[in-house]
Amino acid sequence: MSTSPASLSVAVIGAGMAGTTHANAWRQVGTVFELGLPKVRLAAIADAYEPFAVDAAERYGYEKAVTDWRTIADDPSIDIVSIVVGNALHREIAEAMIKAGKHVLCEKPLADTLESAKAMAEAEKSAGVVTAVGFTYRRNAAVAELAKLVATGHLGEINHFDGRYWCDYGADPNTPMAWRYKGPMGSGALGDVGSHLIDTAETICGPLVSVSGAAMMTSIKQRPVAAGHVTRGTALDTANAVYEDVENDDVATFTATFANGAVGTFSCSRVAWGLPNSLMVDVLGSKGRASWDLSRCGEIKIDDIHSPAGLGGARRVLVNPDFPYFARGSSMAFGGVGLTQIEQFTYQAYAFLQQVAGVTDGALPPCASFADGYREMLIADAIARSAAAGGAPIDLTALN
Repeated sequence: MSTSPASLSVAVIGAGMAGTTHANAWRQVGTVFELGLPKVRLAAIADAYEPFAVDAAERYGYEKAVTDWRTIADDPSIDIVSIVVGNALHREIAEAMIKAGKHVLCEKPLADTLESAKAMAEAEKSAGVVTAVGFTYRRNAAVAELAKLVATGHLGEINHFDGRYWCDYGADPNTPMAWRYKGPMGSGALGDVGSHLIDTAETICGPLVSVSGAAMMTSIKQRPVAAGHVTRGTALDTANAVYEDVENDDVATFTATFANGAVGTFSCSRVAWGLPNSLMVDVLGSKGRASWDLSRCGEIKIDDIHSPAGLGGARRVLVNPDFPYFARGSSMAFGGVGLTQIEQFTYQAYAFLQQVAGVTDGALPPCASFADGYREMLIADAIARSAAAGGAPIDLTALN
């Protein structure tokens, strides 16, 4: 720690929902886990829509708001950049920030095309800076506890993982066209929320080695084009609207096999009526089962062979200091306090800051790399190819 800089400055590019969550995470990063990391200077918020940039900078205490991300690249005083914009912009911005010697934390999915994702993963190898992609569910205390239950053999031999990520942000046909609805099949619901689902599954059960039985559909085939700036979930008055074709999937389902022999069943949707953000997983093994539901983020359910005879059944276990991350990651670290999705971003920022500062002793697990982000996109592409081939199996072991 003695070689670490006294302070590091941070900028966030993108001031939408996820961007402001990154902004908040960097503001909170010094309040969790151990002291001794460099202090964080909140330098700038960038967004092409100036009212968003100004609002976020004022709310979260950043020194300035700018409308051009290149201003961040050209500022030698900025050390760390969170990239939280449409994924078609990720490669250009990330490459510019790496060239400028800045550490880069980029939101998922890593890019809009496999070509760009591969280029980013290649750039990472010789970057000379820390680069990472934001798979934040790795930092959820309950998800990490499920992974621990699997790794320690508490649930026995794992035979089945079931995961579903259902959202309704695209359920209204009047929700306007946006970058999420552009790009090939596999980059829609699968690329957006499905990327989190795939990474969460691998975090808990280990690597996937094949996918099969994939199916995709687009239920809303055209969307109105907005004349001005819109945010996620905005609905339009469509009386005189121009419409564009939706290019990717609203719903995707598939099955998979893990390296440990377990099978997985997966589904993701952005048109799941009445479910704004519903991620649920079940892990079943030879000695027990465990479940987690994002809507009840501060608990897991578990049933195992340790239950007394005649008293089996799923029991609720509250997130508590014995779970990963929670003991020093909450200001009120005892069972029943609970947590939310927001804390994941703060824990991710802390781990990233440790990597930048070169902390190895007692460090949190490192953040997902650009290579991890590229791998997830290769898996999504394999799922899309399976769907195009009527559900044919696709081997993942040869992905590159």
